[in-house]
Amino acid sequence: MLEHGGRVRRAAREYDIAVECWLDLSTGVSPYAWPVPAIPPHAWQRLPEDDDDLVEAARAYYGAPQLLPIAGTQAAIQALPMLRGPSRVGVIAPGYAEHAHAWRRAGHQVAAMPAATLLDAASALDVLVLIHPNNPGGECFARETLLACHAALATRCGWLVVDEAFMDATPDHSLCPESGREGLVVLRSVGKFFGLAGARAGFACAPAPLLDALREQLGPWTLAGPTRYVVRRALADLDWQRHARAWLHRSSARLAMLLERHGLAPTAGSAFFQWCRDERAPDWHRALARQGVLTRLFDEPRSLRFGLPADDAAFDRLDAALARLGVAARP
Repeated sequence: MLEHGGRVRRAAREYDIAVECWLDLSTGVSPYAWPVPAIPPHAWQRLPEDDDDLVEAARAYYGAPQLLPIAGTQAAIQALPMLRGPSRVGVIAPGYAEHAHAWRRAGHQVAAMPAATLLDAASALDVLVLIHPNNPGGECFARETLLACHAALATRCGWLVVDEAFMDATPDHSLCPESGREGLVVLRSVGKFFGLAGARAGFACAPAPLLDALREQLGPWTLAGPTRYVVRRALADLDWQRHARAWLHRSSARLAMLLERHGLAPTAGSAFFQWCRDERAPDWHRALARQGVLTRLFDEPRSLRFGLPADDAAFDRLDAALARLGVAARP
């Protein structure tokens, strides 16, 4: 199993700090969560039904011609490599490590490359996997550049797979409306933007034949009934979505300024997190953890990712914890 954020219980045992006392900034999940309503008993008592208008709500939200509900983007990340024969696969690095892991495990030849060189290497690849915006590097790509890359891959039956788990704050940059093109796969997550990580819900947007193959690979009932009930309503709540996007952009900018004030100027970031690349990252991670502040530590390259504090009190706590790191604060 690869390392991921969100392991608060493990941190609580390691540092002997009660779970409820932690400030968890180790994931990119928005703390500005969609308010989940009461779930009716029938959602628990009946098998999930796929004619409940969830697909229609998702198509309207993402602008995708067709899509498939999945148990988080992780389900598609693991299944997609099983739908191709041996391929040369390029994966963005640093990035969400499960992509490269899944393609390697399925027997493909995988090369992990930085964003600056990955697109240029497309002519030597059968599959190109991007995270847009990237996690944790924050790289973004011009729509025209991505579509040109896809077109080149498609001429030889290649795929462009774009993980848009952090795209909801900037929906106009999404490739979902183009996902009917052969060989283009766009993955979307409900967990990050809506703050519903526990629902384990996402969508794969792709041409119908590829979605049919993915459906067969995943099997029936990919989403539980209560998850379908909640996600359908969240996708339709346009007013909440507008407020959430504004909150994310404000909070991310505030976090970046806070880190910079403490001499930890972010290397990159997105609306959901800030990323600091530095050889001292392991020391910072441990020093913050001893204060009950959990960050996401990356070994390669050595770096820390900070998720967004939920409110003023959380920002104040992070401010105080950073002040105790021993890094000279900037005026």
